Amino acid sequence: MTAAASARAEAARLSDLFRAAGGLPVEADILQPAETLLDLYGEDIRARAYVTADPLRGEMMLRPDFTVPVVQMHMESRAEPARYTYAGEVFRRQEEDTGRASEYLQVGYEVFDGKAPAEADAEVFALVAQALDGLPVRASTGDIGVLMAAVSGLKTSEARKAALMRHIWRPRRFRALLDRFGGKTPVPASRIALLAEPDPRAKAGPDMGLRGWDEVSARIDALREDAALPPISAEEIALLDAILTLRETCPNVLSNLRDIAVDLPAISAAVTRLDARITALSNRGVDVEALEFEGNYGRTSMEYYDGFVFGFYAAGRPDLPPVATGGRYDALTRVLGQGRAIPAVGAVIRPELVVDLRGAGQ
Repeated sequence: MTAAASARAEAARLSDLFRAAGGLPVEADILQPAETLLDLYGEDIRARAYVTADPLRGEMMLRPDFTVPVVQMHMESRAEPARYTYAGEVFRRQEEDTGRASEYLQVGYEVFDGKAPAEADAEVFALVAQALDGLPVRASTGDIGVLMAAVSGLKTSEARKAALMRHIWRPRRFRALLDRFGGKTPVPASRIALLAEPDPRAKAGPDMGLRGWDEVSARIDALREDAALPPISAEEIALLDAILTLRETCPNVLSNLRDIAVDLPAISAAVTRLDARITALSNRGVDVEALEFEGNYGRTSMEYYDGFVFGFYAAGRPDLPPVATGGRYDALTRVLGQGRAIPAVGAVIRPELVVDLRGAGQ
């Protein structure tokens, strides 16, 4: 059997497993409208998308995954609870790592259920673990919701918090902003001089570029307001860093986060959700005493994840991409539902990697 045929057979096996769990089989067009997808996918995927122009439908994109089109379909039906499964090719340019496939199979499972989010998280994770049972894989988990709650609880301006929130999925930019807002990075002398000018436009010269003066003026006003603010306290930054550097088993992380919540109560609700999820995972037979949790995990994956995130990786094979990934994306349903949100969580598995790992173990 060829590698492609083996991957197709594995995709069929996974699809059967997800259908048996209640997933309704659905399909998504290979060509998707690009405008919505480019707004919703992370910076990494946007840079690796295959975009083309259709004379009738406008700018289109080869689907980089299934989640967004499945959410769009679900928000039109408005059924709840609902479970879906799908299988098919996804497409991503690999300009930096040419050794990785630009077209490969995904098999996925999505759950829309607002009544018991922790149970839904555990259901999806446990089902993926079952699908990969017997393979040499390790699991990592995280929770973007904890970090988002921590940022929202900072004692600083809404503008600063919005900027940090926007760059949660870009760790380097997030750190640069945090250093600047915390006073660790000095403000450039050129900016100080600009903000000190009574009329910054007087020395600006002729209008150039795509931004009008109204936009430039608004930006200068925002910078002046920010310059007048006190820095984010060293104590609060230390608490954020404590969250980001957590790397322990789930029970130990939970204990650490409860301690942090004493000084940063904004994360208390997120910690309670984590506690409920760990209990739900344990009830489904997951060994939570050995399950890894990383405070920084998930920050370079899809930007629509806003809660539980996880991945399964080939043990001893750091050269391979994740065998499976998943997470919660409640905010995405709110965006695509025009304000109406339905809590949702899902995961995808790459069948060809499952085949490779199974063959390596034989």
